[in-house]
Amino acid sequence: MASETIVTCFPLSESDADTIRSVAAEKFDVIVANQETVSEDIFRADIFCGHAKVPVDWDRVVSSGKLRWIQSSAAGLDHCLVSPVVDSNILVSGCSGLFAPQVGEQMMSLLMGLIRRGSVFFKAQQSKQFVRRPTDNLFGKTIGIAGLGGNGQRIAQILRPMVNRIIATDYFVDCAKDLIDNGIVDQILPEAGLDEMLPEIDVLIITLPLSSSNENLIGKQQFDLLKPGAYVINVGRGSVVDTQSMIDALSNGRLGGAGLDVVEPEPLPPSSPLWEMDNVIISPHVGAQSPLRIPVTIDLFCKNIKRFLEGKSLLNQVDKTLGFPLPEHRIPFSW
Repeated sequence: MASETIVTCFPLSESDADTIRSVAAEKFDVIVANQETVSEDIFRADIFCGHAKVPVDWDRVVSSGKLRWIQSSAAGLDHCLVSPVVDSNILVSGCSGLFAPQVGEQMMSLLMGLIRRGSVFFKAQQSKQFVRRPTDNLFGKTIGIAGLGGNGQRIAQILRPMVNRIIATDYFVDCAKDLIDNGIVDQILPEAGLDEMLPEIDVLIITLPLSSSNENLIGKQQFDLLKPGAYVINVGRGSVVDTQSMIDALSNGRLGGAGLDVVEPEPLPPSSPLWEMDNVIISPHVGAQSPLRIPVTIDLFCKNIKRFLEGKSLLNQVDKTLGFPLPEHRIPFSW
């Protein structure tokens, strides 16, 4: 019997679990937990792979001294990058960039829905009104991307042939300069350059993860800096945006519209005025969804198990103080 244990908590078939067992060989037992059992099963884990959506006693997990590595099955890490884990020796790796193709598609569905007034025409269709209404163009616009990680880079690739200019902010400006050399992005500013970028752009696309430095990063001051009628698309984390300030900017016409795959809070309460606004499109945090999501997550986890056993650094190993991987630890993008 294996002396160590892998606990998973994301939707796995028996075949999926057997794939992990085949890589773990005789070194690890594999326990397939679920949201009902994970808060207790995690205490059996030397390695945890998944996303616990229920409260976990992380202080107790860390103090037990058994858990050595968390492989998040999500790109966002706010569910596990809590203070006890950050301050411990537990390794953390995530899925940053792994779902970039589908996040890019979700961004496009939100953006084009706003630009071509999809929500307005859908409501007209429901009441059988065949009435022409004004639309907008994406062609000729300047795009701003807040966060040029895997998702931001894929979004820039998608939009490049369709827009006039792409500006981005990123923590690792020097490491992203090849995107300028390859003509994908026109300008990259440091993360502190967000306010400098905003007056130049027609569309702000947010791909930032949630961290202590990013919470409510975009509020009234930032909305006031945007061009009147600019659009905001958020496929990062809802808490990066101050919700009330966004509602105010949408209500007073400062913003032309908002496409939101993420909101704060989630789920958005029925009382939120965002539901009723014609210039808002909301999707329920489905940007990473795909029939391929589970297979590619398992593939990454299995590669990382091999690296873990060989004592190598992990793919997408996270700098826990930053909340995301350093460039040298990012997975190689294949899109």
